[in-house]
Amino acid sequence: MERIRDLSSKTAAVIFTKSSCCMCHSIKTLFYELGASPAIHELDKDSEGREMERALRALGSSNPAVPAVFVGGRYIGSAKDIISFHVDGPSRPSSFTTNKETYITAKDKSFLDRSKPFDQNLIMDKVMRMSSEKGVVIFTKNSCCLCYAVQVLFRDLRVQPKVHEIDNDPDCREIEKALVRLGCANAVPAVFVSGKLVGSTNDVMSLHLSGSLVPLIKPYQSFHN
Repeated sequence: MERIRDLSSKTAAVIFTKSSCCMCHSIKTLFYELGASPAIHELDKDSEGREMERALRALGSSNPAVPAVFVGGRYIGSAKDIISFHVDGPSRPSSFTTNKETYITAKDKSFLDRSKPFDQNLIMDKVMRMSSEKGVVIFTKNSCCLCYAVQVLFRDLRVQPKVHEIDNDPDCREIEKALVRLGCANAVPAVFVSGKLVGSTNDVMSLHLSGSLVPLIKPYQSFHN
């Protein structure tokens, strides 16, 4: 559709969304956290929204068609693709890299380079205890934009998770190692439901896109304002 091509080429980064879509909100948040200011087009507020949605699917967008992200006028992908680009690091488009992100990476590395003796079993026991403190538990870092995006997703799904910011914990480095040993591809964010590891960002987003996340967290949803 000509209008999709026209809108997607007007600014460096463009995201087609729906105002009611929590995944769209998470992807917008990720871009904002990386210092980008994408143009946002909400299809449910556009008179040609349905036609644009069909056009996005024809371009290769998944079902649902939104969020659909364009960089430099080129279709990059949906939520799952963008999260994968970001998590993979060097393989993501250079447009996603910012001075802020570089600073955060260096700061985290400096923090994690501090070493001290520890008992692995005690740390693992600590992690398992922390992961069972509530129905939904997320291990995060306060400097991690993906951690924030995952928290937003759960809150949009009416779940108030217990959040442990491990960079505020003296055992940060050991907790990270324990989370990786448990099976997390990336130490944070690490999501636990009912005391069991669900996974990191890609795992959670995949579950949500497949429709499997909501049934899993249903016992912990609140429908009260």
